[in-house]
Amino acid sequence: MADLLDWQRVVIAAAVMAVALAIAVVLRLLTSRLFRRAGDTRWAWDDLAARLVRDLAVPVALLGGAWIAVNVLDLRRGTLDVTAKVLTAGTIFIVSLALARLIAGSVASIAMTRQGVAANVTIFANITRVIVLGVGILVMLQSLGVSITPLLGALGVGGLAVALALQDTLANLFAGVHVLASKTIEPGDYIKLSSGQEGYVVDINWRNTSIRTLSDNIEVIPNQRFSDTILTNFHRPAQDMSLLLQARVPYEADLERVEKLTVDIGEEVMAEVQGGVKDAEILVRFHTFAESSIDFTVILRTKEFGDQFKIKHEFVKRLHRAFREEGIDTPYPRRRVTVDGGPQADAPSHASPRDTAPRLS
Repeated sequence: MADLLDWQRVVIAAAVMAVALAIAVVLRLLTSRLFRRAGDTRWAWDDLAARLVRDLAVPVALLGGAWIAVNVLDLRRGTLDVTAKVLTAGTIFIVSLALARLIAGSVASIAMTRQGVAANVTIFANITRVIVLGVGILVMLQSLGVSITPLLGALGVGGLAVALALQDTLANLFAGVHVLASKTIEPGDYIKLSSGQEGYVVDINWRNTSIRTLSDNIEVIPNQRFSDTILTNFHRPAQDMSLLLQARVPYEADLERVEKLTVDIGEEVMAEVQGGVKDAEILVRFHTFAESSIDFTVILRTKEFGDQFKIKHEFVKRLHRAFREEGIDTPYPRRRVTVDGGPQADAPSHASPRDTAPRLS
């Protein structure tokens, strides 16, 4: 009779686990649909909530079914206590994973809100994820009956040894945190280092910073490099920037006419070409009496560093066409050759070549 009762308990426990598995499958399908529906909205927080529900639905259903099945089996007191501790530890670990993903996603969402759509800062999300998982593991060990006080002491001593062994890694970590906290650079900024690397900042993680060059290549630079190098941030204090172009005209040109024509072309480019600042003042500054030309600088303005190439392209084409239509010649380098005349023209045939050579001026 006892064996029959035990088999009945096993069958009931198996049925409970089957029902829990079915519930887990249904919850998985429902939460996946909920997650896709949340992804269609522009609000980021509903995505995080839907992901949390999806992460917890299946494991919580299975762990709950396992706990009910264990109680149905009516195990011995010691076995039941051990099983309860294992299930509790598993629940704590799963909840810690879900919370770590939720909090890391929240941190990333806040960073994106503050720094714009181009932001992709993984360093804060990674630090948050590690902290939450660490606390969860400590709570899980405590639930299993493991004293964490000696463990914390050992971690303190071991942490010192690890810090000495990972000096470069920690230096890059703290350098990355310092760069982000001081807002020296942020994802989306265009920077140029004194060593020559330049591009758009794509991501800042716990060890290095990734920048995308204008040729669409990714350069990876250690965070510590930013603390001991000179860099230029073309997006600070604002994204719009001045654009200086060099030009020249011949000495015969009317400089007043050249200046007015150049300003008109500049205003036309600013108004019609994407990336130009429409209300910007176009400046023309003559500055050098060169050998065969008068050189001047044209100062335009672009909305962002990457827009300067299109602006230069259109401005040079239109200014060249306007100069040709106005009859302003291109000042090619010129040399005047002067041949000495007079008595030296009748010089005897034994004169040296140097006496009859033409003179350049």
